[in-house]
Amino acid sequence: MTATSTITGGTRTDGTIAVNPVLRVAPASPAAAAAYFGASLAFHADVSDVAAALAADGDAGFVVLDSRSTESWDQGHVPGAIHLPTALIPEQAEQLLDRAVPVVTYCWGPGCNGATRAALALAELGFQVKETLGGFEYWVREGFEFETWEGHERRAADPLTAPAGAEDCGC
Repeated sequence: MTATSTITGGTRTDGTIAVNPVLRVAPASPAAAAAYFGASLAFHADVSDVAAALAADGDAGFVVLDSRSTESWDQGHVPGAIHLPTALIPEQAEQLLDRAVPVVTYCWGPGCNGATRAALALAELGFQVKETLGGFEYWVREGFEFETWEGHERRAADPLTAPAGAEDCGC
């Protein structure tokens, strides 16, 4: 079966063939899936992994970059993050970042592609970069501490994004 073949879901009582919407386009081959998902992990990190790496003793091996506006930064940001709005990356990245240290970008959340634009701008300048899935929204929703202009804050984890009472999601 090729990646473009159609899989049907069986015959209906009226004799017509039911098309399964999930399998309307067949899954990729295992080799193609491994290449795709491996590449995805090379480009992305999730907030739980970023938080765990930052919380571990020693150097995390990367810097976190908040690519949002100053107003957004003031509302809250990942502790220790560097603030560099996307529009300023071409003129300020060289002064603020070390090319030898990977950069992990974030913006507001899944509905915002600011972290993607920031990652692209940094990659075009020769930086190693990953994008944080979920952005600041999921950082807060998963219950991680954040900083505002008033100090440190933490909200209870949203049980739809993080398991209640568990160290991690197990994934």
